[in-house]
Amino acid sequence: MTADIHRLREGPGESEKITINLGYVDLGSIDLLVREGFYSNRTDLIRTAIRNQLSAHADVVKQSMARQTLEVGLRRYRRDQLEAARDAGEKLRIQVVGLATIADDVTPELALATIESITVLGALQASKAVKTALSDRIR
Repeated sequence: MTADIHRLREGPGESEKITINLGYVDLGSIDLLVREGFYSNRTDLIRTAIRNQLSAHADVVKQSMARQTLEVGLRRYRRDQLEAARDAGEKLRIQVVGLATIADDVTPELALATIESITVLGALQASKAVKTALSDRIR
């Protein structure tokens, strides 16, 4: 199943919106840097700052992912894959840093029969019915 793991490059349709609260002085300082041409907009500065921090801690992140056996990137779980796992008597432990998706045609019953646990640091996309069925298995 590792063929469905892909490295994500953030683009307009491949990102998650977050909200942060900033003090007025910090916000004014950001606006000043934007006005002076250091960044194209507020989002550009914030994204750059986050990437710089992630880069500064890259070794710790890599070590932690290896220790926890986390998959990185995009991981898709299709119905046929889950059916094969069910037929083989396997239970999946989904552990992803990035985006994990469970196909829309996966039923809650199939998900319950094949998914032991889900840990996603990033985003999980699945039908509302599947998320509800697996709610006690999502960490």
